[in-house]
Amino acid sequence: MTPDRSLVVRRPDELIAIVPYLLGYHPSDSLAVVGLAGKRVEFAVCHNLPPPDWTVEEARASAASVADAIARQGAKDLVVIGYGRPAPVMAALAQCGEALNQKKLSVLDAIGVYEGRWRSLVCADDQCCPPEGRPCLPADSVIAAEATFRGQVALPSREELIAQVAAVDGAERAEMGRATERARRRFTDLMADDLSAARLGQLVKQNGQAALRAAEKTYRNGGTLSPDETAWLSVLLVERSVQDYALNRTDPHEWRIRLWIDVLRRVDPAYVAPPACLLGITAWQAGRGALARVAVDRALAEEPRHRLAGLLHQVLAHGLPPHLMRSSRALRRSRRAR
Repeated sequence: MTPDRSLVVRRPDELIAIVPYLLGYHPSDSLAVVGLAGKRVEFAVCHNLPPPDWTVEEARASAASVADAIARQGAKDLVVIGYGRPAPVMAALAQCGEALNQKKLSVLDAIGVYEGRWRSLVCADDQCCPPEGRPCLPADSVIAAEATFRGQVALPSREELIAQVAAVDGAERAEMGRATERARRRFTDLMADDLSAARLGQLVKQNGQAALRAAEKTYRNGGTLSPDETAWLSVLLVERSVQDYALNRTDPHEWRIRLWIDVLRRVDPAYVAPPACLLGITAWQAGRGALARVAVDRALAEEPRHRLAGLLHQVLAHGLPPHLMRSSRALRRSRRAR
């Protein structure tokens, strides 16, 4: 996924240090592919190493699928980094490198990272890349500090990332349950008048737009929604017109990611899919592909047939770059103008 603010790296150890901030977590037993444009990091994607019981054919097929997704990113140069025990990492790096070469992609380096040390598998000079490897940069390195200053985060593991979108529990869950019941009654009251279908749809749309704009203002100013505000927004987001309005307003600002994480974690299971999809699209636009994936996974876990979640799952699986959404929006605006 393409980050919204590219970082400049000059050495392999700086590249290794910055990858966790691009992914959003520190990878383990994984293979990361980093796209470069000169010295600028354009994107990083990560997938698990093949399980030990996989055949060579299965591992090669998986590598070919990853290469297909990488090819769609349009990167000029690539570096492949393997994290984990040397033997499985070496095999995975070779298979991934072969698959990328078959796509006519330029692989500048293949690097293995294990127990705080790294070694290039392309460099044959033991003076440059000794067999025992070189130390990785410390956690407080200059390049890591720069990424942190830019607002990028590297959680300890992917499990920590999943926990970021997990439902709240305890007293907060109970309070949200009561707030959701109040929001449902409020929605029923909205429909109580003898309204035509068109008039009712317009009323729901107006309320949804107002609730969303109020939520955006709150988070843009560093605030947080109350349980009742969260529940009311979640009930209204079920309506397609309100979802579409929210989708058209997505952008890669960090405050918007925080908004949808909070809403997703608090809502009742019946209302999970819309905020999960909105978080997925926002994170995807911001270059935080790992967060987008866990958000979409959460949506599909609650509603396996949710159409937008299914579409986002395919977009992320195929590695489509976020600029496609920006291009489609520009085209729609141009058509409306004409």
